[in-house]
Amino acid sequence: MIAKHIAMNAATKSSFARLVRYLTDSQGKAVRTGAIRITNCMNDSADVAALEILNTQAMNTRSRADKTYHLIVSFRHGEQPDVATLSSIEDSLCAALGFAGHQRVSVVHDDTDNLHVHVAINKIHPTRYTILEPFQAYRILARLCDKLEDEYGLQKDNHAPGKTASENRAADMEHHSGVESLLGWVKRECAERMRVTQSWDELHALLLDNGLRLHPAGNGLVITAADRTTVKASSVGREFSRPRLEQRLGPFQAAPSKLKTVRPARGYQKQPLASSVDTTELYSRYRAAQVRAAEGRVRERNQARARKERRIDAAKRTVGLKRAALKLVSIPGPAKKLMYGALSRARSEEIAAIKVLYRRERQAIDQRHWRCQWADWLRHEAAQGDLEALAALRGRDPRSVLTGNSVTGKALPRQPARPTGHDSVTKKGTIIYHVGGSAIRDDGDRLKVSLEADQAAVLSALEMAVARFGGRIAVNGSDGFKEQILVAAVEAGMRVTFADAALEQRRLELTQASTAQQEAMAVRAGPALSCESRCDGEDSVVDIYMAERGKENVDILEVNKQARYTPLPPSVAKNVGTQRVGGQTLGARVGVKAPVPMKAKKRSR
Repeated sequence: MIAKHIAMNAATKSSFARLVRYLTDSQGKAVRTGAIRITNCMNDSADVAALEILNTQAMNTRSRADKTYHLIVSFRHGEQPDVATLSSIEDSLCAALGFAGHQRVSVVHDDTDNLHVHVAINKIHPTRYTILEPFQAYRILARLCDKLEDEYGLQKDNHAPGKTASENRAADMEHHSGVESLLGWVKRECAERMRVTQSWDELHALLLDNGLRLHPAGNGLVITAADRTTVKASSVGREFSRPRLEQRLGPFQAAPSKLKTVRPARGYQKQPLASSVDTTELYSRYRAAQVRAAEGRVRERNQARARKERRIDAAKRTVGLKRAALKLVSIPGPAKKLMYGALSRARSEEIAAIKVLYRRERQAIDQRHWRCQWADWLRHEAAQGDLEALAALRGRDPRSVLTGNSVTGKALPRQPARPTGHDSVTKKGTIIYHVGGSAIRDDGDRLKVSLEADQAAVLSALEMAVARFGGRIAVNGSDGFKEQILVAAVEAGMRVTFADAALEQRRLELTQASTAQQEAMAVRAGPALSCESRCDGEDSVVDIYMAERGKENVDILEVNKQARYTPLPPSVAKNVGTQRVGGQTLGARVGVKAPVPMKAKKRSR
C-alpha cells in the first residue's frame, strides 16, 4: 500500500469542485468509480458537498496557499480490500495527518491495474476556519502504511524515502508513458562508470562518448543530451553534485575543445522501456501517427481560426451596414443614441458567441488529433483489437499476475483473445469486462472476478474460461468463490472438469444429485407424450402434428399433453410405437406414472 500527497504547484489552479468532478466522472466507463464516501459534510451528494466545502474555504480570506489536500492511497496489483477496510484505512490516514474533523470526499477508482482511493480534503477547518498544512506528511504516511499493512494483512511496500524528488518524477514518467527517461538512461548506462572516473577530462570524455554534455547551470551541474533534454547531475546520484565532484576531482573544468569534436558512439533516444516483446515496428507506427496528428491539428486549427475571423468580420460588417442605414433615418437624437447602443451590444454578443464556438471547435480538433504517450497509444490500439499492441502492453511487466478470485486453464492459449465488448484496457494489458454489477479482468493467463460478484458474472467468467482455455479449468480464490463456480457449472450443465480433485469430486456429486432430482420430478409429473422427429426444417412435421392434436383435445381434460422429445431414462419413459404422419415416421414415448399407494377406506357405520 502506498499513500501519497499530490501537491498543486500553483494555488490559483486548485479547485475543490473541479477535483471532485474529475474523481466522480465515469469517463464513459462502466467500471471506473466505486464507492463514494462523504465525511463531515451535511450533504450526501458529492456535487453539493463540493459547494458546501467551497463555502467553508471562502470563510478563510487570509491564506493564499492551496486550500485542498489531494491524497491517493494505492494498493498492490491484485489486491481488492472491501469497502469497510478502505473506509477504515482512510479514517486512520486522515486522523494521522490531522484532518479527522475536516470535510472530505473520497472516491474508489478500479479502472487501472492497481485499485486506488482518491481523497479530496478541505484544509480549512469547518468551524475555526484555520488552514492546516501537515509537516513532513510523507514520513507520517510511511510509518502508518507499515502499520496498516500488518493490521489488514496487505502486501508489503518499501516506504523508506530512498529517492529524490527528481528520481520519483522520472519513475512516474516512465511508468505512465512507457518511454525511458534521460535520468533513467544515464543511471542505467553511465552511472557506474562515472563513479570510477579520476579526472574532469575522463568524466567529460565518458559523457561525450554517450552523447551527453556536462556543464554548469546556476550553482550546480547539469547533463544535457543531444535533443536538449536536461537533467541535474545530482539527480543521477548525490555523489555527482558539484560540491562532491569538486571535492573528489578538484575545481570544475570545462571539457577540452578536442573532446567536443569526438563523435559519440551512442546517445540517448526516447525509446520504449525494455519489454519481452519487440516493439520496434509498433513504435514506428506510433511516431508516424503522432506526426500525422500534429499536422492535422495545425491544419484544422488554422481553418477554424480563419472561420472565426470570417464570422467576426461578417458580424462587424452587418452591424456597420445597420449603423449606416440608421444615420439616414431622421429620428430624435436620444432615440438614435439608444439604437446605436443596442447595435453595439448586439455586435459584442455575437462576437462573444463566435469565440465560444471557436473554443469548442478547438476542443473537438484536439480530441480528434489527440497528443498521447506511447502507453496510451498502445491502450487505444489494443482496445481497437490490435493484438500486437495488446502483447506489447502485457510484455512491459510480465511478472504481474492477477490474484484473488480467478479462473484459468491448464493449457493456455497460444494467441491472446481479441478484445470485444470490453469496458476498457489498462496499461498492463488487462482487459476489463462489465457484467451486471461486477467486473471481469482478463490478463491473458487468467480471468479474475471482482469481489461480491453476482452469479451472472461468475457464469460469464466460466463461459469465457471454457472458450479460452478448454474444458479443464483451474479455480483460485476463496471457498465461497469456488462454490459459486461449481454451482454455475452444474446448473448450466457445462461440459467442464476442474483441476482440483476435491472440487471435481464435488462437481460429480452435485451432477448426480441434479440428475436424480430431475428424474424424480419427471416421475411426479405423470405421463407425457413425447414425439421425436428426424426431419429438419423450420416447420417440422412434429410441430404441425402437435398443434393439430392440441386443437382436437382442447375440451378433453384427461388426455395427455403433447411435448417434444427429451432424453429420459427407461424408468421414467417407455417407447409405445411409431406413427406415419406427413410422409415422416414419428416415434412416440409415454412417461411412466409412479405407483400411488391406495388409501384405506373408512368403515361406514
